[in-house]
Parts: sequence; C-alpha cells; structure tokens
Amino acid sequence: MKNDPQRRLPLSPATLHILLALANEDLHGYGIMQAVARQSDGRYKVGPGTLYDSLERLTTRGIVTEVDSRGPEVDSRRRYYRLTPFGRKVLAAEIDRLEAVIARAKIELQPTNARR
Repeated sequence: MKNDPQRRLPLSPATLHILLALANEDLHGYGIMQAVARQSDGRYKVGPGTLYDSLERLTTRGIVTEVDSRGPEVDSRRRYYRLTPFGRKVLAAEIDRLEAVIARAKIELQPTNARR
C-alpha cells in the first residue's frame, strides 16, 4: 500500500513538471529548471526554492533519487537526479488521471443537447 502510486496523486504543477523533466534523462537542478521552461514553452518556471524543496520531498518518498554522475564531462559539484521506477509509475498514474479529467471536461463543455 505504501508504494501505491495512486496515494501520491494529484501532483502539484511543479512536481509534475520536475518528473516530466527527469523522464528521459538525469539532470542537475539548473538543467531541470531549463527543461521545465522548455517543455512548457516558457509558460511555467520553477524557481530554485521550489525545485530543491520538491526534490528533497521526492527523494524522501522514493520517487526521485540522487545519482553520482553521468560521466567524465559532468561537473562533480552538481548533484544529478533520476526518476526511480516507482517515480515512473507515479508519473504514469498522474498522466492517466489528467487524461481522465480532460476527457470529462470535454464532455462537460459540449452543448447540453449534444450530451444526450
């Protein structure tokens, strides 16, 4: 029950964007902030306070883990983060939840006669 992804939902916008940024690669804090801005076309930005508070919470919950480095070109002063397998399940569950919300919203936005 503790590792049930559904128990971690819904995710905050900051958390959702951070997990999306980490979905395909390990990133350091500034890289995550850049990825969030890029994936949202600049409409959403996460500041360092929110980012590092979120990363600490996500690490404690086993959703994200800190990794040593990604190779010889990596700056050893930077801490890199990776989505855990459980984190991938949480992200997938949140995407499913959001898709259901959007599907329901589309139905609700139809004219009254079209819903019958």
